[in-house]
Order: sequence, then C-alpha cells, then structure tokens
Amino acid sequence: MNVVDQIRNFAAVLPSGRRNRMDLLSWLLRRPQVLAAVGGYETALVLSGRLDTRLKYLAELKAAALITCEYCMDIGSAFARRAGITAAQLRELPRFRDSDEFTADEKLVLEFAEAMTRIPTTIDQELRERLLARFTRAQLTELATTIAWENHRGRLNQALGVRPSGFSDDAACVLPERPAAMPG
Repeated sequence: MNVVDQIRNFAAVLPSGRRNRMDLLSWLLRRPQVLAAVGGYETALVLSGRLDTRLKYLAELKAAALITCEYCMDIGSAFARRAGITAAQLRELPRFRDSDEFTADEKLVLEFAEAMTRIPTTIDQELRERLLARFTRAQLTELATTIAWENHRGRLNQALGVRPSGFSDDAACVLPERPAAMPG
C-alpha cells in the first residue's frame, strides 16, 4: 500500500466513526504544540514507506491489544481490514505463533511488537538478528518507530479516557489480550 492508498484509507475510515469522534482532538486542542507534534509524527509514519503497510498495521494492532487501548483496537482494525488483513487474522492475533493465518514475516513482526510492548521491554540480540536477516535497517527502524508510536498512542488515549468511536462496529475487530507479562 503506497502513500496515496494510505491517505485514501484514512479518508475512508476516519469519517466512519459513529461516536466519541472528538475525544482525542478535544484534549489535544488544549495544547496546540502537542497537537502539531502528534500530527507531524503521524504524517512521518505515513510518508515513511520502506516497510509493507500491512506489517505495520499488524504490529500496531498487536501493541494495541496488549496495551488494551479500545480506541486503538477499534480504529486500527478498520485500517487493517481496508489494507487486506482478514477477519481470521484479527481473531488469531493472540495465537499468532501457532496460527497458519500468518506468514513467517508477519509472525516475526508480531513477535517484535510483543517484545517492544512488554514491560520491561527486552529485545534480545537473537531477535534483532532475525529481524535484520529479513528486513533492512531502514525497514527495522520504521517498524520499531511504528510500534513505539502505537505504545505512545495507546497509553495517551487511556490516560485521557479516549473512547472507541465505532469504526469497527459490526465488523471484525482485534480483541484485548492479557497484558504482556512482567517479571516477578
């Protein structure tokens, strides 16, 4: 999915929200500098097209499900469906390692998203090497940035009480997962 397709995706999904559409914006308008920074970051991620958009959506959804950000799961599922991620993949996300619904690359990306969202975050050298064996440094940078940004989004939305907007009402939507385990 190229940049133009991503913009079309946004244009199709954003107006489909049925409720609570202004939750986040009403908060960010109180701090225009933060709103501008968030907009700039979101734009940079859309314009950074080194990595397959589907992989980025899967990584975002995995992080959102682990953080349990209802808004992120709602809107993220809508974007993902438009990008060709299937209802079966959304259902199988918690069991991605054992699922036939995902390719080896998708499983690797989901493993990375899970590792980055775990608290504390621990990315071992072996995982990094497997990622670099499959993706360029630019692609890995884009993927890590995407996952880190989704962690930011999810935690910000939860802190401010941003509610789901109905982007995935009556459609397949990823469900919350048990939060990533924290060491005892």
